[in-house]
Amino acid sequence: MDPPALVEVVDVEGFSKAYGKTSAADGIRLHVRRGELFGLIGSDGAGKSSLIKAIAGVQTFDAGTVKVLGVSLDSEAACEKIKDRIGLMPQGLGQNLYGELSVEENIDFFARLRLVDERVLAERKAALLAMTRLTRFRDRPMKNLSGGMKQKLGLVCTLMHEPELIILDEPTTGVDPVSRRDFWTILSKLVQDQGITALISTAYMDEASRFHRVALMHEGRILATGEPDALHEQLPQGRLSPGAPLEEVFVALIGKDSVLPATTSAAAPPKEATGTKAIEANDLTCDFGDFRAVDHANFSVAPGEIFGLLGANGAGKTTVIKMLTGILRPTSGTGYVAGVNMRSASQGIKERIGYMSQAFSLYTDLSVVENIRLYAGIYGLDRKQAAARMEWVMEMAGLGGNRDTPAASLPMGLRQRLALGCALLHRPQVLFLDEPTSGVDPIGRRRFWNILFDLARQDGVAILITTHHMSEAEYCDRLALMHGGRMIADAAPAELKHETEAQAGVLLEISARPLQRALSLLNEAGYAGASLHGKYIHVFSRNPGEDSGRIRALLAALDEHPAIEAQPLSIEDVFVHRITRLEKDGNGTRPEEAA
Repeated sequence: MDPPALVEVVDVEGFSKAYGKTSAADGIRLHVRRGELFGLIGSDGAGKSSLIKAIAGVQTFDAGTVKVLGVSLDSEAACEKIKDRIGLMPQGLGQNLYGELSVEENIDFFARLRLVDERVLAERKAALLAMTRLTRFRDRPMKNLSGGMKQKLGLVCTLMHEPELIILDEPTTGVDPVSRRDFWTILSKLVQDQGITALISTAYMDEASRFHRVALMHEGRILATGEPDALHEQLPQGRLSPGAPLEEVFVALIGKDSVLPATTSAAAPPKEATGTKAIEANDLTCDFGDFRAVDHANFSVAPGEIFGLLGANGAGKTTVIKMLTGILRPTSGTGYVAGVNMRSASQGIKERIGYMSQAFSLYTDLSVVENIRLYAGIYGLDRKQAAARMEWVMEMAGLGGNRDTPAASLPMGLRQRLALGCALLHRPQVLFLDEPTSGVDPIGRRRFWNILFDLARQDGVAILITTHHMSEAEYCDRLALMHGGRMIADAAPAELKHETEAQAGVLLEISARPLQRALSLLNEAGYAGASLHGKYIHVFSRNPGEDSGRIRALLAALDEHPAIEAQPLSIEDVFVHRITRLEKDGNGTRPEEAA
């Protein structure tokens, strides 16, 4: 029960923040209740970090009021009053940690920094290490941990002084799906068992279901606040039906016409001619000293096919691309592009390849036109060709009114489409895209994907793309799931889901109260794979009819009417199942978690 003296832990009214002439947040109103798992959801530049830093008392603001735990943050002295009652985990893997210190040394450092009594330190540390499954890694240097383990250690350090409010800035960006799921399970348990309030930002719309309530942010404004599955109710009646994807709600809230998803607007990929392969990887392997970044990768991509590489930071995706584009020499194995071995490829074949790196490959101090002219020169286009292709890029990317705008000043979506246009100036046969939609809002991502489908279907361009967005996997003709440098699956999205259902069963979504107790009962009854998703529990069932009855009987003492419904699988469900099954069989131990 909420204490009567304070219901709202965070109370923000009219919050505004600008950096020079650039407005980061304008007139924001936000209220977070005690014991809530609250999400700020938006793309890069939406204003999430500016708001979070102000709430944490580490950044000033220009207008409005920010009250945290009953204290108005109107001075440096006021901010100091709440520091011992909050925990802040900044954006970036392990950004609040020390690489040379071990897991335990990091924890001890933060505990003593927060003046945690030595008598309770050992007990609290043991409990948090056990909860995060980091106990057996307590002597490992932080720099040698995986992204997911770094984030769990960061959470432990943030929690050592038992804060009332924890503030986490994009804690799951770049983290593998299994660790992401672990992370959310830990947070849900903390909120449920200890009454902690958690304010968390994320760029992943598919994480909305993890929260009690969310605020959708766009261009420094909050578009809507409420329970994730009820946000459609804030639209005009009949605009969207219950259960509509959150991206559709987002698009409608900003007043844009829905950009038709590529999966429904695109024709089937062209049939591969016998023996035709635009990209081919044969046992591609890359070692950096004793570390194996890519371990015998095998796949091929046909002309006109969109092939997706999915995996967390460090999975090996970028290394695969660098080997296939000739930037990095493989330790062993071969990579062919357009039938040519990239170990010995001449400049001629490289000119038939387009590559868009994670950094967008743009010169940010140059204007749109100057960037295009620069790349036209690099690719050897004559003046007439350059002029024609420039007009094509301007039209394709929707850049007509921004010819003289510096690339650094473009919105993320436009900047990304300019980078794509520069990679396509020379009409390549094969296109490599490394996380091109990272930080881009849903409309920008959909427009980008529709361009890719035109390139593949109309021009026959073979496309290899990496992404952290599991929802984008649905747009690919075929997927390879990468984990720890290895490819653990390679098939069409529908085929991967079908295989997972055949192995694991139907995914059941359960609504019952109290949630944490219901989860414990399910685990005790043998449903070991049950996991929390916001206010629901997800569990696989090979016999949904029988299991639904058994679960209802099991939970009857808690909730007379638990709701149980079958749900379609997501690619994240597929990924998590594949990894956990490999680990259970002893064949998929994550290298970073090896003893």
